[in-house]
Amino acid sequence: MNLKKLKANQGFTDKDFASLLDEYQYNLNLGDIVAGTIFSEEAQGFLVDIGANIAAYLPKEENALQSKSCKTINIINNTREFFILAYNKHSKQLILSIRRLEYIRAWSRIKQMQAEDIITYLPIQKINKGGFLTIIEGIQAFIPNSHIVDNSIINEVIPCQFLIVNEKLNKIILSNRRAILTKYKNIIHIGQTVEGIITKITHYGIFIKIQQIPALLHISEIGNEHINHIDTGFQTGNKIIVKIIHIDKKQGRLSVSRRNLN
Repeated sequence: MNLKKLKANQGFTDKDFASLLDEYQYNLNLGDIVAGTIFSEEAQGFLVDIGANIAAYLPKEENALQSKSCKTINIINNTREFFILAYNKHSKQLILSIRRLEYIRAWSRIKQMQAEDIITYLPIQKINKGGFLTIIEGIQAFIPNSHIVDNSIINEVIPCQFLIVNEKLNKIILSNRRAILTKYKNIIHIGQTVEGIITKITHYGIFIKIQQIPALLHISEIGNEHINHIDTGFQTGNKIIVKIIHIDKKQGRLSVSRRNLN
């Protein structure tokens, strides 16, 4: 719920909010986190005892981060924390939100995970034109097609690492390829000779899969001598021996070579 829109609908300003809180001796502020107990259900929300003179109000749409509909199971008599979202001067009630509180705490956990650069295992829920959608800490995130190791992963749980985290834009972009590369970081090294499977051949190079990680054998690295065209002896699905010459940890990919292989 947009806080400015809610405040406009309720017909009050921050100054009004402060004066009314003083009048009713709430001793609370907009944005505070308070403990309370849900004790009654109404048509569009719940009444919550937060120790004030008048019961606070939790709208059903503010009950949870992920759910649009409110389930009343285990809601009544539930004691927990709430975010003070607004004040309704007509009903003289504080408006509470679980949704906003969960959102704030979810972003805090996400930022900590990004700072630690951890691998997180997430379920793939939907596919769109550009990639895959998942949920992390109750917030939708996106994995571009270019950062997925295997495109046939709908309804599967896959390892991911962060690429972009922007709370202001509510934007989270993840990489499956980064996570796979991180998992193999102790067994894949620059200068190492490895075997891979050819997955695609283009005019500028050969794409190879090594331990599930995509690698590019550029045309300039195919042999010791310069060539203009890739030999027809290379076929998709064939095994190939190459040497790792670069590890791109950010994009989760390798560059390989067949020069000076022996």
